[in-house]
Amino acid sequence: MKQNKFPPGWDEDRVKRTLDHYGSQSEEEAVAEDEAAFEAPDHTVMEVPTELIHVIRELIAKHEAA
Repeated sequence: MKQNKFPPGWDEDRVKRTLDHYGSQSEEEAVAEDEAAFEAPDHTVMEVPTELIHVIRELIAKHEAA
């Protein structure tokens, strides 16, 4: 049997909790959660070209490792 691989910090329990969280949300709750993300004072949401995503992910990883 093939072993599942999870991102760092994730395991099967966290995946199940995440699926349960989003699977049980009403549409109104989901919209409120999305809107709250745009109001977070310590994050910025922006549109970037798809071909730059890998570069941005690398920069974020380097920043988090520092």
